Amino acid sequence: MAGIHSKALEAADALPGCPAPGCPAPGCPAPGFDATTGYWQRIVAAEELVQPAAPPYQRSYPARLRDGRYLLLPLRAMPGDPARCMASLVANQAALDVVQALAQSMVEQARDHAVDAVVGLPTLGLCFAPTVARGLGHARFIPLGFSRKYWYREELSEPVRSITSPNQDKRLYLDPHQAHLLEGRRVLVVDDTVSSGATMVSSLRLLARCGAQVVVIAVAMRQGTRWRERLRDARGQPIPVLGALDAPCMVRTSAGWVPEA
Repeated sequence: MAGIHSKALEAADALPGCPAPGCPAPGCPAPGFDATTGYWQRIVAAEELVQPAAPPYQRSYPARLRDGRYLLLPLRAMPGDPARCMASLVANQAALDVVQALAQSMVEQARDHAVDAVVGLPTLGLCFAPTVARGLGHARFIPLGFSRKYWYREELSEPVRSITSPNQDKRLYLDPHQAHLLEGRRVLVVDDTVSSGATMVSSLRLLARCGAQVVVIAVAMRQGTRWRERLRDARGQPIPVLGALDAPCMVRTSAGWVPEA
């Protein structure tokens, strides 16, 4: 069976108008980075890895799961900074088995925390929130969204800007019909990735206005460490952030990409 990295490169070659992976044709990735078509489809054992687990990295990062297996993630240039990159996880393009495995890891860690409600963040956190809620014995979860329905109220929204959409002004909304499900509740917040922590901070503000107490956060990927100092409760104490996998932000060297110091 061909390695997942080889499949990713083959998929990039198959793109219309793309003579080689990383070419500048429309729809292709930035030079030096793969198209993502073949990524996020398999979790592999250590002996199946087709690249070294240790840096420097070239086009992908082998993210280690808690059970010792790996998910190969494509590298992506940081917006406006060609000397830095990050590993990418796009959950709604991942194989269902991969999404299930990451969500189950979040469930296993979250069982140590007593919560009354599970909140899912848009957009890609909603890929995981239903499975996490069900795994913790909840019959439902509470979704936040970026789309404003006509009956929504502005006071139940919060502005947000994320590292993956730095030039977009968005707002995080809660359906007012769901607000009573949060008042006085201990809440677990679920998202796909935490990086700068900006989206998560916006959710904390919105949920606090609804009377909720966020006691734990669960994400599929903890990206870098910038989020650590930002995610605190009303008393200034760090909120536990559980992750199915970790991926560093990276800097370019002559040998390839290496984790930031």
